[in-house]
Amino acid sequence: MRPTPLFLALCLALPGTALAAGASAPEAETTEFDRVVVTATRTERAIVDVPNTVDVIGRERMDELLVRDLKDLFRHEPGITVTRSFGRFGIGDIRIRGLGGNRVRILTDGIAVPDAFEIGSFSNANRNFVDPDTLKRVEVVRGPGSALYGSDALGGVVSFVTKDPSDYLKPGRDAHFGIKLGAESDWDGLFGAATAAFGGERWSGLVVVGHRQGREPENQGTNDSAGAARTRPNPQDRDGRSLLSKLVFEPSPGQRFRLTMEGNEDRADTQVLTQHGFQPLTGATNTLVLADDHQTRARVTLAHEMDAPGAAFADALDWQIYRQDSETTQDTLEERITAAGAPERRERSFNFDQRVHGLQANFVKGFATGAVRHDLAWGIDVARTDTRQKRDGRVTDLVTGASTNMMLPDVFPVRDFPVSRTTTAAVYLQDEIAFADGAFRLVPALRVDRYELEPEVDAIFAEDNPGVEVAGLTETEVLPKLGAVWKFGGDWSLFGGYARGFRAPPYSDVNIGFTNLMFGYTAIANPALKPETSDGLEAGIRFAGEAAYAAFTGYHNRYDDFIESFRFIGFDDRGLMVFQSQNVAEARIYGVELKAGVELGALAPAWAGWSVRGAAAWSRGDDRTADVPLDSVDPLTATLGLGYATDAWGVELAGRFAGRKRRVSDPELYRTAGYGVLDLYAHWAFAPGARVNFGLTNATDRKYWAAGDLPLVVATSGTLDRYTAPGRNVAVSLAVDF
Repeated sequence: MRPTPLFLALCLALPGTALAAGASAPEAETTEFDRVVVTATRTERAIVDVPNTVDVIGRERMDELLVRDLKDLFRHEPGITVTRSFGRFGIGDIRIRGLGGNRVRILTDGIAVPDAFEIGSFSNANRNFVDPDTLKRVEVVRGPGSALYGSDALGGVVSFVTKDPSDYLKPGRDAHFGIKLGAESDWDGLFGAATAAFGGERWSGLVVVGHRQGREPENQGTNDSAGAARTRPNPQDRDGRSLLSKLVFEPSPGQRFRLTMEGNEDRADTQVLTQHGFQPLTGATNTLVLADDHQTRARVTLAHEMDAPGAAFADALDWQIYRQDSETTQDTLEERITAAGAPERRERSFNFDQRVHGLQANFVKGFATGAVRHDLAWGIDVARTDTRQKRDGRVTDLVTGASTNMMLPDVFPVRDFPVSRTTTAAVYLQDEIAFADGAFRLVPALRVDRYELEPEVDAIFAEDNPGVEVAGLTETEVLPKLGAVWKFGGDWSLFGGYARGFRAPPYSDVNIGFTNLMFGYTAIANPALKPETSDGLEAGIRFAGEAAYAAFTGYHNRYDDFIESFRFIGFDDRGLMVFQSQNVAEARIYGVELKAGVELGALAPAWAGWSVRGAAAWSRGDDRTADVPLDSVDPLTATLGLGYATDAWGVELAGRFAGRKRRVSDPELYRTAGYGVLDLYAHWAFAPGARVNFGLTNATDRKYWAAGDLPLVVATSGTLDRYTAPGRNVAVSLAVDF
């Protein structure tokens, strides 16, 4: 068996480090808009100085909310949705303001996570490749971010920042060890993590290892039968593990070399009971359907940072080189009785493999021209990605034992697109211009992206697609951005700007590859595909006082040349139906967002320890080509929380609310009802270095459909309960630091 990327990462990481481990790193208390972020401008800036809408979730907040996955992470962030599919594949993608999939740039320490890809009912490679226990902070930039992060940042940027040894090692403390154990009822989940950090005058290191296991996430369906009418989740065993290892060398003050080795692995074994019984499309009757899904990601990064290099061209710089491997393998076994009454076994295997090498370098230089302050940031970003996808399968006659690779309409193995190499190279420049001692900041930015696609026709693709031509692609895009922040009236500020976004034509759309003579269709390449683009406008007002903070934002994003896959364009000279990916869609999404909070103790001593926080998001989206609403845009959503905290313990009651979904692309589709759900969280530091966190979500056991969990289902469907959110759920964790 070929070693997995995670196995290779473990072999590299563990010999040079001690056994290690992880409770949470401490996080300094700060008001919401005083938080320092780097994703919005690639420089360290407080949110109040950033001309974008930025969300930050720190380590302490993740622990308070007992975050185990992406769904937990963004549960209380209106306008950010994490999708989940029913039955087998679980968490899907992250949507920002109604746009998701590969149109949102997801980064781990500045490196893009692998692409998502799905085809048919048996193949779905998602982007759920991060263990929250390895993170110290998550930053989300809403709206187009291509001017700084290039292709795929059309809808926004999600940046995961992993832990460092310095998060645990303070003056006088050169070692740290911690463990975390926990359980969660809605998936019978057990999880554990261990963190070890060590340090000296020049060397320091960190290792975080994690493990999680459980069963299928619950819903509120009641039909437990085997077959298409089932609404209870399919039985599933889930298992996952992760590793984060860092070694840091500081040859001098203000200079650091960092070697990072990270790996994540997840497996799910599922009895797909929903596919048992008679299958109308084939006339067969399934008696057994089993699924084995496995995904891994591993990366190795060497980074160098200099806070004061003493060079004329930079006051600070950083660079990193990296290698990242990811692989998704999904196997499906079916036993069935054919329409002719013959028993047979069908075995399918899907593989999606992506490997990337890259280099990033960033420079910052500050200078003044008279009374005006400039902070220039510029850099380069180069990456080469090799992507392979394959489907394989066999059919075995259970009476004769005869086996064949013909599983019509496919003759396996097949590739749905050729082996593809993409190369991206970009340079960016940004100037943060401060006037009037920083009261007014103007932030222009420009990025030039070059994208090259090189397909390779191997024997598998050529045999499945005789005579089909594939095409390379070269695109160069210039991406401007202009933002501004004006502080007026003490604690008040206005912010906003314009941003251009783009997404290069994906390899899987440029060179769709299949020809099926039996069913009379073929797909052809489209080298004339244009990039998907967006123009985004955003403006808002912030208040950041000692007792309260608030931000109100309005935005309008226009998207052009969306790519529609498998579009029917006519017949060829053989009489075959011809399909081709084409730029056809234009869309518009606009809306408003609100975030606010009050530290009540700053208003009156009697309210010391009490706080209120809330957020809301309303948006509207339209497919302007088809003149129908965009189904991916959520209805009005909001959160409101009341909390009390002391140095030793705290409690928070949080409500989640959503309006009825009134706009859908087809009047026959089900429109989810509005709902309100209450969550209760508590924490207690009962001894030095020891902390218990408790969570009770959906405390009233409300039946509802969460945004992102419901696919396009007609209102008359008898299986709507499949997509309901879990009922009452209890989670608890214990963290101990030494």
